Amino acid sequence: MRSDRVKKGIEKAPARSLLYATGVTEAGMKSPFVAVISSFTDIIPGHIGFRDLERAIERGIHTGGGQAFLSSVPGVCDGIAMGHVGMHYSLPTRDLIADMIECVVTAHAFDGMVMLTNCDKITPGMLMAAARLNIPTVIVTAGPMMAGVHRQQRRSLVRDTFEAIGQVQAGTMSVEEMVALEKEACPGPGSCSGMYTANTMACVTESIGMSITGCATALAVSGKKRRMAFDSGVMVMDLIKRDIKPRDIMTKAAFENAIRLDLALGGSTNTALHIPAIAHEVGVNVGMGDFDRLGRTTPQICSIRPGGEDFIEDIEYAGGLPAVMKELKTILNDEATINGTSIHQICDAARNDNRAVIHPMADAFKPEGGIACLKGNLAPDGCVVKQSAVAPEMMKFTGKAICFDSEEKAYEAALAGKVKPGHAVIVRYEGPKGGPGMREMLATTAAITGMGLSKSVALITDGRFSGGTRGPCIGHVSPEAMAGGPLALVKNGDLIEIDIPKRKIELKVSAAELAKRRAAWKAPKPKITSGYLVRYADSVTSAATGGVHLPQAQLVKKSGKKK
Repeated sequence: MRSDRVKKGIEKAPARSLLYATGVTEAGMKSPFVAVISSFTDIIPGHIGFRDLERAIERGIHTGGGQAFLSSVPGVCDGIAMGHVGMHYSLPTRDLIADMIECVVTAHAFDGMVMLTNCDKITPGMLMAAARLNIPTVIVTAGPMMAGVHRQQRRSLVRDTFEAIGQVQAGTMSVEEMVALEKEACPGPGSCSGMYTANTMACVTESIGMSITGCATALAVSGKKRRMAFDSGVMVMDLIKRDIKPRDIMTKAAFENAIRLDLALGGSTNTALHIPAIAHEVGVNVGMGDFDRLGRTTPQICSIRPGGEDFIEDIEYAGGLPAVMKELKTILNDEATINGTSIHQICDAARNDNRAVIHPMADAFKPEGGIACLKGNLAPDGCVVKQSAVAPEMMKFTGKAICFDSEEKAYEAALAGKVKPGHAVIVRYEGPKGGPGMREMLATTAAITGMGLSKSVALITDGRFSGGTRGPCIGHVSPEAMAGGPLALVKNGDLIEIDIPKRKIELKVSAAELAKRRAAWKAPKPKITSGYLVRYADSVTSAATGGVHLPQAQLVKKSGKKK
């Protein structure tokens, strides 16, 4: 056992003494040591119910013959961090979480891990750590919250709080109604109830084979979720006995399955950052091109908020992710999972009890997947759009640029009525380096949608979007503006052409004019000049490669430039 490094031999008497101080018994000392990595916190709704799940996991580990040790990592709620300096820190926590788990698990020589997670950056951070450490691991995603209910209608965070701000500003909703909605949109524990980033990443985790069957959509408030937590504790012991590791599960073919599920569900564009970052830890090359390639042959068979009207609970009641996979079986790779059953075996055992929620491929909501990757002279390395949440009339659009060098300025302009129909709103210097931290633009996009402009205005940024964003919002523009990408060269009034079906985005300015602008361009001063984000900006790569960290020597080699 790996844990023999800290508990076996006469020279380990001091370590054993410290372990006995924690209450470990002699029998426990002979058992595999399993880390329960929890991201419990009181401030994230998706994580407030973790204390009983932690206990269930521990019971499962002990039932399976292991010795459990609880350890914790932090988390950030994107909805609370949105629209102020806090959002700079959200994406960077993903890599911090992976690093912290590496440090703790390696220092204490654990034999296996069960990771308890739920929300946006925490789940990919844990998957990155699992891939990096490559010891037997089970991921438990804590599940979605139930939909809110107000005036006999189901409600969700984005539609009924973020977009409500724009409606109040436009005079179509009273402040009193907004206050009533904000108390009901999020009724309790769990990840927000639409196909936003948290739930998308839970589905990615299950489809890639790293959580037990049905875990992704089992509701946070359910006894089913607690039983799954217990079973996950038992399962990690079986993985330790069989020596099944994450890299045995997370293959290139498994990543392709995860991308297809994401596309079929109409999931968050943030997966175009997170899946490549997880694959990077495995040593597998996954990028925007894979999303586009697979998207052409993956129909969208679910229509969940923000793009549709269904909720994650509807997927759960229809049969969960296995029911979705069943409909997609013919295009899924038959890969292994931690369950000991293959993807196709899971499909064969599944039932789809509501084909109005989970359509068959022959009757898909849309013929292509929910995410499209565009390229052109404005985004030579690519950019992404959640086409499942774009109105048909906006799939092709030409607009006049109105440029902002920060999200705050764009948001203020939107609320002040300065964003007009026909505008292509440019929000730049918000990429991984320029932000720094690649902030989400949900406050701005929701305000634009709430004001009734989602069918007449596009937003283009080197930042990113919430899984709850809808409308023609194009993010991850690469190279980013801070790196001298073409987005930095756009001027007010420039025409920008977007053609989602043809996967094109073009700045209608001549090459000669762009060369002239480039010669005159100078990078702005960093927005943040102290603390962790300075180090983050110094080592982070492009959004096109997942926004991962590389040592300076590798960054120099990759760019061909001296720093």
